[in-house]
Amino acid sequence: MDADDETTAAMIDDEIYANGGGEDENRNRPIISGEPLDVEAYASLYGGRTKISRLLFIAEQSRGCRNEAMELEALRMAYDEVKKGENTQWFRDVAQKIDGRLGPEYQMDLAWCESVDRRAEQKREKLENELNAYRTNLIKESIRMGYNDFGDFHYSHGQLGDAFKNYVRTRDYCTTSKHIVHMCMCSILVSIEMGQFTHVASYVSKAEQTQEALDPITVAKLRCAAGLANLEAKKYKLAARKFLDTGHELGNNYNEVIAPQDIATYGGLCALASFDRAELKACILVLLSFVFWNKVIDNLNFRNFLELVPEIREVINDFYSSRYASCLDYLGNLKANLLLDIHLHDHLETLYDQIRNKALIQYTHPFVSVDLNMMANAFKTDVAGLEKELEALITDNQVQARIDSHNKILYARHADQRNATFQRALQTGNEFDRDVKSMLLRVNLFKHESNQKQSKKS
Repeated sequence: MDADDETTAAMIDDEIYANGGGEDENRNRPIISGEPLDVEAYASLYGGRTKISRLLFIAEQSRGCRNEAMELEALRMAYDEVKKGENTQWFRDVAQKIDGRLGPEYQMDLAWCESVDRRAEQKREKLENELNAYRTNLIKESIRMGYNDFGDFHYSHGQLGDAFKNYVRTRDYCTTSKHIVHMCMCSILVSIEMGQFTHVASYVSKAEQTQEALDPITVAKLRCAAGLANLEAKKYKLAARKFLDTGHELGNNYNEVIAPQDIATYGGLCALASFDRAELKACILVLLSFVFWNKVIDNLNFRNFLELVPEIREVINDFYSSRYASCLDYLGNLKANLLLDIHLHDHLETLYDQIRNKALIQYTHPFVSVDLNMMANAFKTDVAGLEKELEALITDNQVQARIDSHNKILYARHADQRNATFQRALQTGNEFDRDVKSMLLRVNLFKHESNQKQSKKS
């Protein structure tokens, strides 16, 4: 280990012993307050159907939390967005949810719905006639474009099942790799909207097989889609790796599905919940204030995303630096807004529990004994609650220790190093013996085969 590594290791050890109690109060860091989500700023990050879906999700969650102001703000923006498109059923649903609470300007507009439906029927007939003509002429490219146009038509009108069927039908008429990638990307988009993430994983895999047709932006989109699929499947480590590997070329080119800020949030939380300390060091330490430049993969891609969300950067920084109380405070302040995220909502409690458990495990790891009163103070909880958490971890064999409930001390159960050394020596000897016997057998086989060949020649 060189001098820089030793200095940094000493810093980490100091932080472990402090564990939230000795952090620098004057350190320059962003202040996270529990302010409500700025719905307008949040919605501006997205486009297409996902913008409306996220606004409606925020409205639904706000209604459950009795936050009528946020609910009406989200519904107002959703109303304006829906009216820019052609999905009349969605418009009716939004108007019904508003229920006249936003005044006469945001009421049901039956004339608009009838006009849009009339134009949609005319367009449908036109597309059907064109597709029938293409089928008669047996021109594969024209047929492909016809099905693709039908898919776009159904997608814009909210008929996601029909849109998916038409996009998939273009597969039989694809003549180039780019056509296959386009079919996969359209199918992925619709599958995400429908919540069919098994289809997402399937078409991501299919698109990745045509490497010659993939540009950096498309590769970044595929990694985002794969990350979402793994997140929904609760494969948090795989999701983290996909988000961490997403190229900075993505920018705002996939805002119909995900914003760059989401990549930092999803990737950061999944990494904290699923990566061990070594993996965090290898994948994220470049983002922190002290860096093993000669040891770490320079993950510039994720760094660019993480700069957009300094709160998540600070959470990772605090967790790695063993400032667990500060880390958990940040997460607590972020929780209310993260619960309004359409993809993260169902996983947030699990991710938070895993991050907290990892913090408890890492806190106890370097010590022979731990005062539960000091530990409870570091984690800003009561001793009784901390005991229950540690009991669960000990029962699950994640913490090798026992609790002295009377004196409120946790004693580590360290393995017998002498016995372990003897066992390793015996195992090494047995492996050496086995390898020598195998080599002798091989030599004898070669010798026997050679003698047989000589006898046959004579």
